[in-house]
Amino acid sequence: MQNLGDMNETDITEFVLIAFSGHPKIRTGLAALMSIIYLGNVVGNGLIVFVVTADPRLHNPMYFFLCNLSIIDIGLCTFSVPQSIANCLVDRPVMPFASCYIQMYAGIYLGGTECFLLAVMAYDRYVAISSPLRYMIIMNWRVCVVLAIAPWTMAFLLAIVPCLAKPAHFCGHNEVDHFACELTALMKLMCSDMAVSQLIMYFTSTFTVLFPFCLILFSYSRIIVTILKIDSSGGRKKAFSTCGSHLAVVVVFFGNAIVQYIKPQSKDNQDSDKFIFVFNAAIIPMLNPLIYTLRNQDVLGALKRLTQKKL
Repeated sequence: MQNLGDMNETDITEFVLIAFSGHPKIRTGLAALMSIIYLGNVVGNGLIVFVVTADPRLHNPMYFFLCNLSIIDIGLCTFSVPQSIANCLVDRPVMPFASCYIQMYAGIYLGGTECFLLAVMAYDRYVAISSPLRYMIIMNWRVCVVLAIAPWTMAFLLAIVPCLAKPAHFCGHNEVDHFACELTALMKLMCSDMAVSQLIMYFTSTFTVLFPFCLILFSYSRIIVTILKIDSSGGRKKAFSTCGSHLAVVVVFFGNAIVQYIKPQSKDNQDSDKFIFVFNAAIIPMLNPLIYTLRNQDVLGALKRLTQKKL
């Protein structure tokens, strides 16, 4: 005879997203803010992809990886923000079970891919500074393609496979205290052992967040040692400037990821989780092109040349 828990698990076909359901002004303001941020994300990251593709002077490993980062940021924002905007515009938004899971897994996958890609970009900067004369030999296009594919593969194996291996079970309660199908929000509805779910989450977070972060720290420790050996102050300043944009992105992205996924989770309603989600899924992908373009003379120069050609 089927028990009540199994019956309830099979009954769930949709999730009701109830975040700020009693606060229409907050929902409207949040929808307007996310719309502006999403537009800035698509335009900014799309512009980087266009400029790097169109200008032959930017056809090198550094900008190849930057192009990959922009594509990931567009995808990360697109899978979560438009649906979140739509959810904020209705009092009781409903998402089918399958759509909710696709949104959640897409966020996990693209976020994990970005973690590993930032580690690859740190290694690229290390090679550029430690072996400038052999840089294009070491970072040839075959190596670049392999290093670009590796983050997508590693993120799937370490972030998605463990989740698919132990699928979540829900016991009838389908109201999500969020405006998006986000992992930590859905975890609070699981009827399975919460300790086991958190253990799996910490395991995957360690390998998809902390492991790439440690690789980045190692790369930058070697970069600092190399830079300190440069005799001229101008040479040291130039070497630091080539890493500044990437380092700024790393600090913002990993700082927020650690706060969101490695901090202890509870079943209590935490409005802070919603704003952390907005920052991670919407604001950070928009900040990346701003950081790279405002601090990078090559990208600004390429953009200026392309603009003059159009005129």
